[in-house]
Amino acid sequence: MPDTWPPPDENPEQRAAPRGGAQCSTPGWCAVQHDTERLRDRAASELLHPIVFKMAVQAAEMGEITVPFRGRIRGGMRPGKKIIVMGVVDLEPDSFDISLACGLKKEEEESQNDMALKLTARFTDRQFLRNARISGNWTEEEASIAYFPFIPDQPFRIEIHCEHQRFRIFVDGHQLFDFYHKVTSLSSIDTVRIDGALQITKLG
Repeated sequence: MPDTWPPPDENPEQRAAPRGGAQCSTPGWCAVQHDTERLRDRAASELLHPIVFKMAVQAAEMGEITVPFRGRIRGGMRPGKKIIVMGVVDLEPDSFDISLACGLKKEEEESQNDMALKLTARFTDRQFLRNARISGNWTEEEASIAYFPFIPDQPFRIEIHCEHQRFRIFVDGHQLFDFYHKVTSLSSIDTVRIDGALQITKLG
């Protein structure tokens, strides 16, 4: 699917009432509809990445972004694109994972997906690990880091920058490591998966 913006309305007849002051018989739902319209306008005017719009609408409708989470990256990855995950570590964490995968499949089929990057923050031994899965086989795990950047019950910001040959991973503005592409067809990397001991506050 082309990486276009803004996305077309799936059903124009179900759009919210015009903003000219028409009354809504269900105020709570009407407010969500209006919030969605406002987010759509902002996305179109500021050229926000589609995943930002998707997450913002989900937050408006549900009040939160739940974990485990799966979301689609429209158009897949490409050099110059980045994924941002902001959240708060749980009070007594074991680990959490952030993955970029190929294909949004059902849970029972996930083991068949190629995974371009899996980041695992493991608190028992303070490791921030990364590897990939190609044709069902995991690559060798990479573990070297200058320091462990996560603290229980504290916020964090992870940025995954896609370049031609690698991903560059930043935490709280500091570059921690690179991960060279194991999946070379970047456009096929179209899914974000997040799970574990964290709360998501924002995705972009």
